[in-house]
Amino acid sequence: MVNSSLFSYFIVSAYSDTGNLKYLFFLMLLCLYALTVCANLLLIVVICMNRSLHEPMYLFLCSLFVNELYGSAGLIPFMLVQIISEIHTVSVSYCFLQIFYLYTYTTIEFFSLAIISYDRYLAICCPLQYNTCMTSNKVALFIALTWLSAFLSCAVTVSLSAPLQLCGNVINKLYISLPSSTFLVDSSLHLYKAD
Repeated sequence: MVNSSLFSYFIVSAYSDTGNLKYLFFLMLLCLYALTVCANLLLIVVICMNRSLHEPMYLFLCSLFVNELYGSAGLIPFMLVQIISEIHTVSVSYCFLQIFYLYTYTTIEFFSLAIISYDRYLAICCPLQYNTCMTSNKVALFIALTWLSAFLSCAVTVSLSAPLQLCGNVINKLYISLPSSTFLVDSSLHLYKAD
């Protein structure tokens, strides 16, 4: 995934110089990150340890909590480093890694919420057939498909956008996303040659 442009880094310009307040912002974000990790780990442990919670709904929620850990680990440490550092630059390869993290996180989040909705629909509309419709094998299949399809679709998206030639390297956001990096794509590129 090598970018063919001349730029080897992005400048994240949304982080302004806040003086000594950056330590306060760093501490607040670090506390939020610690709270997020502890709360999600606690919920995962409670669901895994309590046998009465080994129901499809709670297994889907457990997958959602794991995704929350994944998403926060992909974004918040980057923001912590950017808050505390004097120079706000990011390598191009790390930029696309963060884009991959954020896109897989949101895709898994949406798929998981859709599966939870489907599970609740079956439980409410077909209560007598619910146990035969939502078996443990189907639950495992739904969770696996959620994660695999998210990783594959986001890998394709990032791998198609990574080789595009860039005409700039300044991003005006707190985090790096695909739309903010594709605004820097050289508009003179033509993917299809018109005859």
